[in-house]
Amino acid sequence: MKVRNLAILLSLGTINAFTVQYTQSIKRSFATSTPTALFDQIEPVNQFAENAITISNAVSSLAGETIVIKYGGNAMTSPELAKGFCEDIAALQKLGMRVVVVHGGGPQIKAMLEKVGVESRFEGGMRVSSKEVVEVAEMVLCGSVNKQISSGICSAGGIAIGLSGRDADLLQCEKLLNKDGIDLGNVGEVKGVNTDLLNNMLDLGITPVVSPIGTGIGDEKDVAYNCNADVAAGRIAGELKASRVLFLTDIAGVLDKEMKLLKELSIQDVNDLIDDDTITGGMIPKVSYATDAIKLGVKGAFITDGRVPHAVLNEILAGGADGKGSGEGGTIITM
Repeated sequence: MKVRNLAILLSLGTINAFTVQYTQSIKRSFATSTPTALFDQIEPVNQFAENAITISNAVSSLAGETIVIKYGGNAMTSPELAKGFCEDIAALQKLGMRVVVVHGGGPQIKAMLEKVGVESRFEGGMRVSSKEVVEVAEMVLCGSVNKQISSGICSAGGIAIGLSGRDADLLQCEKLLNKDGIDLGNVGEVKGVNTDLLNNMLDLGITPVVSPIGTGIGDEKDVAYNCNADVAAGRIAGELKASRVLFLTDIAGVLDKEMKLLKELSIQDVNDLIDDDTITGGMIPKVSYATDAIKLGVKGAFITDGRVPHAVLNEILAGGADGKGSGEGGTIITM
């Protein structure tokens, strides 16, 4: 509770300092302005105050809470968006939130597989993962990609440590059985999460950055499994009973048949939209990951447009105390 209160006080103090500085600037401008110009300047002052109140309400409700973010897509491959993402994570840390990052890296894996001459293919949207494919995926995800992200967060003023899902049995997996009977090789289904490890790091103010390479269970403890990053993020969020889970994607969110954004959905809404073919194709697994997280106890799951600069901060803070996001940057799914 002390940590939560301190975070709130610090964030409110920061907002108050900005407000005072901004107001003093406006007052100096008022002293030399005409009545018409004064009226024109009232609106930006009011907008600033409204934004400050919204942010402070969001921080008050989320300080000390756990937020899990699946990081991938354009937000990961664009240098500008990647820099903004790391700044967002550092900012949330400073505001007292407990943040876990789970990342993908499909394009980087594909490039390395081609470079070393290892063949791979997809079945049902999943990469068939031979032992050789998993070795390459582990090298890429747990090596360069993971460390680039954790280093970027630290450079932005946060504290982050990169982890493999095999470290301390973080992601405990069994072989995923394809519903069509196709052998996907060493593709893992996450059955357990070492939440003690994550909570210990979060208690120290550290953001764990998790690569989705899991470890086998029992006699398969030495087997490495390639896991879907969305599934891993949802399962981690559920096991931690996170307040929020965000899935950064390269789409605007869930759209209706007129291609308009659906800003908020319940699990029942999602099921109905799948039944009437509004949600189809590749969107079905995305909403499934989100609804699975909600069923595990997460309060809100966001399918967030990662192409928007500072998408994480927008969706976490712009919704104020109700925590339903900006209303423009994607879709929130709740119970």
